[in-house]
Amino acid sequence: MPHSQLTVPTHVARRFVLGKQGLWPGRRWTGEEGTERAMRAVEHLQLDPLNITARSQDLMLHARVAGYAPEGWQRKAYAERKFFDWGGWLAVRPMEELPYFRRYMIDAADHPVHAEWAREHAAVLAEMREVVRAQGPVSNRDFETAARERVNSYRGRKDSALALYHLWRTGEVMIHGRNRFERSYDLTERIAPAELIYEAPADEVARFMMLKGVAFHGLRDSGGTFPVPGAQTVGPARALLNELTAAGALLEVNLEGQRGKHYLLASDLPLLEELLQDRVPAAWRPVGQTTMEAVTFLAPLDPVSARGRSTKLFAFDYVWEVYKPLDKRQWGYYVLPILWGDRLVARADLKLDRAGNTLQVLGFWLEDPATGKDEAFAQALGRGLAGLRRFLGAAKLDVSAVRPVALRNAARRAAA
Repeated sequence: MPHSQLTVPTHVARRFVLGKQGLWPGRRWTGEEGTERAMRAVEHLQLDPLNITARSQDLMLHARVAGYAPEGWQRKAYAERKFFDWGGWLAVRPMEELPYFRRYMIDAADHPVHAEWAREHAAVLAEMREVVRAQGPVSNRDFETAARERVNSYRGRKDSALALYHLWRTGEVMIHGRNRFERSYDLTERIAPAELIYEAPADEVARFMMLKGVAFHGLRDSGGTFPVPGAQTVGPARALLNELTAAGALLEVNLEGQRGKHYLLASDLPLLEELLQDRVPAAWRPVGQTTMEAVTFLAPLDPVSARGRSTKLFAFDYVWEVYKPLDKRQWGYYVLPILWGDRLVARADLKLDRAGNTLQVLGFWLEDPATGKDEAFAQALGRGLAGLRRFLGAAKLDVSAVRPVALRNAARRAAA
């Protein structure tokens, strides 16, 4: 059967997308090597500074890597220099991909808004260039507020902060490291290998980013204009998808109950064929508990569920409400989707109470009330909460908000 005529059942599509992201049927990586493999598998490890339960990037890696410790990604990025982070849509990518992203850095420098700012602030840019060259690495904290021009921007409150940010967005400097998420900067040539400091041609960038975008989604539809949010369009997405399909790099398939063609990497076809035969690919076999045995709490920016992606395959409407006003929130401040098996079955508003060293469940909602009566789910919920508590280093677990009461009691026993 031609691949364009292949219809993928919804449950197979869910497993394929989850498995590509390293979430199903359970954690299959461990240790520092596993952390690096997971960071590559997610394609874009999006970073966020909020630390309510844990930072989103750490929750993402905890869901994929057995024994992962918070901020373990930083060693790979800043000590070993295997990854770099960049962009208004801030994410970590493998260092060898730098030439493709440098094309966007050059585009950013030429953008009218950035170019005008640079002309108007040429003096502070020149100052920051010289400071970084002479003293780097430097951070915004190295500049006394009283000695700087005050600005009103969410990028910073000092002219030095905006200048350093501009140099970073336009590729002159890179992130040397982070302390409590605050960046320190150094010259690009001191961080990246010399052979990677160049701009790939625009047509190569377009093809590379489209393939990376398909890998990021697992199964990508033909909508939109470009796979990386915030990036400038290099070419119409549909024409590029057609070109890559004709070249054999991508395959077209149909998704059960979904309109339009969907695309996957041709190299991933053997994985899909295994799933279609109701088998788990050998490379995906978990190192510990499966997601049926212990639920997984997905990070708020996890590619599987963020930005409405969970609606199509999981019928799970998820919006991260952290930036919504209190009276506009339906669920809570830091609500995480709960993966059980290959389905998103519930959500929980979680918080690490650091003063009391307690992981708190502030709110809990089931998609289907029947799930709350399932003893297997109760056991899996308890084990998942216990694993999250250990990951956070919390001494206690407060599940008083979990309902129904029988589920709460069963989960508490399983978590003990």
